[in-house]
Amino acid sequence: MMNDCLFCKIVKGEVPSEFLFENDSFVVFRDIHPHAPVHLLIVPKRHIRSINDITENDSETIGGMFMIARDMAKQEGVDKSGYKLLFNVEKGGGQMIFHLHLHLIGGWK
Repeated sequence: MMNDCLFCKIVKGEVPSEFLFENDSFVVFRDIHPHAPVHLLIVPKRHIRSINDITENDSETIGGMFMIARDMAKQEGVDKSGYKLLFNVEKGGGQMIFHLHLHLIGGWK
């Protein structure tokens, strides 16, 4: 974990957040600046800076993020209507917090 990383602080409980899901490897919480009625962040507990920093050893982490996204979409009631999954990569790609996270966005009518 990185001491100055906001998501690491959230994972450690140093910054309050309501987890919609948590297991040994991941947490899920709502984006504080949502772009849709449903806007969740799926965050690995282990600090990985961005997609550019993943290795072959991270395939289980990446796969886990997609499985959790599928389950959270169902829990939030957007699995049938549709949703987006989005990784922002580096500043030019819109990444603002440099801790790997997957956006689940949906719920539009």
